[in-house]
Formats: sequence, structure tokens, C-alpha cells
Amino acid sequence: MKVILQENIASLGDVGDVLTVADGYARNFLFPRHKALEANPRNVKALEHLKRVTARKAKQLERELQAVADTLSAVSLVFPVQAGKEDKLFGAVTARDIEAKLVADGFDVHRRNIHLAQPLKTLGTFPIGVKLHQGITATVSVSLVKRGEETRHDDADAGAPVDTDTPPDADTSTT
Repeated sequence: MKVILQENIASLGDVGDVLTVADGYARNFLFPRHKALEANPRNVKALEHLKRVTARKAKQLERELQAVADTLSAVSLVFPVQAGKEDKLFGAVTARDIEAKLVADGFDVHRRNIHLAQPLKTLGTFPIGVKLHQGITATVSVSLVKRGEETRHDDADAGAPVDTDTPPDADTSTT
């Protein structure tokens, strides 16, 4: 009897496979447990339609995630940290720290998707991979700078001078 698998079965095949199995196996095991459907023309047509819809949704999701990856690749994170001699950190920057900063910037990522072999323990700029989906990975630039030097690092990125003499809540307009 020909059947269409509804679940992955190790000894038979994957979801959507059309297979020939013994009649008793299909009637007594696969059908009652909803692991397969009979491969009649109606069910085959429904399976083909489901495959087309699923492929269309997967392509749309891939396009959306690629746009997010492009946006995420433009992000540069700056971590002001305490460092001692030879630019070694007191502590480390981990995937959890990177995740917190990305979430604060509005990106929905999980720390398990941040490819960080070892916690960052020295000053510098590091490219860090963030996996968004199968085959879609963004690279985020993570900079570790000494505390007190982050304003100089931000100035270099922004290209504009920062007025440190005026308090942030002061009214700078002239009346």
C-alpha cells in the first residue's frame, strides 16, 4: 500500500515521503497513530500544495532574515571595560553581554546564536558572528575600550566633537 508519511520515522523516511509499505503495517500501525496517510490522488495533491506553500513561506522568511542580517552587520558595539597592564581585562565580555546590548538596540537574538569561542579578555575590535537562521549569519563588530576612552572611540565613529562642558539637561538655546 502506498502511504504519505506525516512524521519522520527512522526506519522508513521523512515527512512527505511517498512509500510503499505492507497493508497490515499501514492499517495497524501508521494510520491509527496518525503517522501516515493513504496516498490517494486527493492526499497527494494536498501534499504538493502544502510543499509549495511551505517553500513560499521559507523564501519569504529567508528574505526578511537577510534584511535583518544586513542591518545587524552594520552594528558596532562598544563596551567600556576596566583593563590593567598589557590591556588585559578585569573580567570578560561574554555572549550574554553581547546579547544584552543587541536586545537593547532592538534586535531579537539569543546568546546561543552568538558565535563566541571564548569570552573576550583583551582590548580591541573583534568580528563576532550571529546566526539568525540556517545559512544566514551576520557579523557584528565588538570593540572593547578602556573606561574613559569610550568617548574618544565614539568621537572617531561619529566624526563630531562632543561638548563635555555642558551638562546633558542644560538648555543650550539662547533667549
